[in-house]
Amino acid sequence: MNKRLTVVQVLPALESGGVERGTLEVAGELVRRGHRALVISAGGRMVDELRALGAEHIAWPIGKKSLLTLRLVPRLRELLMERQADILHARSRLPAWIAYLAWRSMNPATRPRFVTTVHGLYSVNRYSAVMMRGECIIAVSETIRRYILQNYPRVESDKICLIYRGVDAREFPYGHRPSESWWRAWYEQYPQLRDKFVITLPGRLTRLKGHADFIELMTRLKDYDIAAHGLIVGGVDEHRRAYAEEIIRLARQRDLNTITFTGQRADMREIYAASNLVLSLSQQPESFGRTVLEALSLGVPVIGYAHGGVGEILEAVYQQGLIPPGDVAALEQRVLEFMRQPPPVPETHPFSLQAMLDATMALYQDAALSAR
Repeated sequence: MNKRLTVVQVLPALESGGVERGTLEVAGELVRRGHRALVISAGGRMVDELRALGAEHIAWPIGKKSLLTLRLVPRLRELLMERQADILHARSRLPAWIAYLAWRSMNPATRPRFVTTVHGLYSVNRYSAVMMRGECIIAVSETIRRYILQNYPRVESDKICLIYRGVDAREFPYGHRPSESWWRAWYEQYPQLRDKFVITLPGRLTRLKGHADFIELMTRLKDYDIAAHGLIVGGVDEHRRAYAEEIIRLARQRDLNTITFTGQRADMREIYAASNLVLSLSQQPESFGRTVLEALSLGVPVIGYAHGGVGEILEAVYQQGLIPPGDVAALEQRVLEFMRQPPPVPETHPFSLQAMLDATMALYQDAALSAR
């Protein structure tokens, strides 16, 4: 019989992003199954959504890079004892340090089980090593599992649990089409997209996302008599504003009126569905690749560099979309092939949200009930 659990998740903030979305998904599933879900973060736009799921939010600056943040260690220790937490789940490095220091100083016989999720290919150093201190370590892809074993050889392989991220087929249903009102507003804002083959590159404007390769692709496509238009969909990181300006300037220098920068958008499902093709051109391997999976879940063709989590997803779901990393010539040829006749996207895939949630709930139960 399953035990009623109290699970505390810690992360820097709840503004946006895949880590934040996964935190909410797990919290919602905990509540749905009758458990108690607490999330500690500095807050953000997703807090109201978290509370609407029935979870509790505690607003602490647990991700603030300051020595004063260490004052949260005794506060967290007291909270964990007061709430009789069963699981303490750290999803980011600085919150993980606060969590680990609080947890380490508790009675080993009564303290919660300490779980970490390695969401990224962090720089290998003592700061990142805290993510390997979990009694259970969740790897979000095989890429992450290999990264842990290669860079932290002291970690026992049986402590690592591979749980792929997933998408909700109800949120991203196969064959979804936007409403007429959405299309109307879309073309009012972007009339240049009407009757075009739309190629979308989603992701924040950071150097790693491959915007330069995308601009090179669109430059090459100008040599063909085809009606293609590129969309770069993503917000500007305040710390990388100079890079965003550099990319916009590069597109202008190439005289590319076939690229539109939309900025941050909240309607990604509709934008994927309005696209003929979605690209993933990350310059370095990504830990997972949620945007790729969201597009494929809708039935939209994807072409991506064959490395990291993106490569794993495409290998499992849509091998026709794999191309060698950084090979813009191969990208050009594959895009031209897809413009003529894109291979159909399968209606099902193994990366479902429910599979991720079931595996996470099972891990929590096993950890809570295992001998200390």
